[in-house]
Amino acid sequence: MTIQPLPAFEPPYVMSVFTSVRTQDDSGYPETLARMIELVGDVPGFLGYESARTPGGLGITVAYFRDHASMAQWRQDLEHQTAIRRGRASWYESYTLHVATVERSHGFVRADT
Repeated sequence: MTIQPLPAFEPPYVMSVFTSVRTQDDSGYPETLARMIELVGDVPGFLGYESARTPGGLGITVAYFRDHASMAQWRQDLEHQTAIRRGRASWYESYTLHVATVERSHGFVRADT
């Protein structure tokens, strides 16, 4: 399997950058994460996401949405709200969320030689 970033999207679009440090409590986290991925995929205007965690424990997830309205729909989802509360109570030591409008986007893929 080839690992590649998501393709560049046609601007403008919006992105949220969720940077986190987790606790040791993993109870229910994998199941909740799988459910959140399933749910966000059904939001009209959701374009995709990329996520990585460093060996030291810093996690970064970037989610892309067509517009602020689609991002707001995700933010207001009741199951997502429940997961946010549980994350604050159990799964995260700390996190930050940054939201931005993307004005320019491009990509590169090396051609097979």
